[in-house]
Amino acid sequence: MEQDMARLVAASLDSNADDEHDPEGQTIAWERSQLAALTDGVRTHLAELDDALARVAEGTYGTCAVCGEPIAEGRLEARPTARTCVQHAGAPVDRNS
Repeated sequence: MEQDMARLVAASLDSNADDEHDPEGQTIAWERSQLAALTDGVRTHLAELDDALARVAEGTYGTCAVCGEPIAEGRLEARPTARTCVQHAGAPVDRNS
């Protein structure tokens, strides 16, 4: 995705497209926005996976970061990067702990 974004930016560098007045300009801006959002989402997910792998290495994977109780197997199957049990799903978690 990052390569796609770089190609999209590079392709539009030599363009004098005025998003406000050029009918194609809105499409270019929309594509950039969509690709940026997708790329950010992938980066976030990769960071969550890295955090989960670190918890595996530390032996804390599957333990709620709030209450210390085990996270239900079904929750981990649905969301392998979960840091909390269902009861504490909305609770803030210190990512450094």
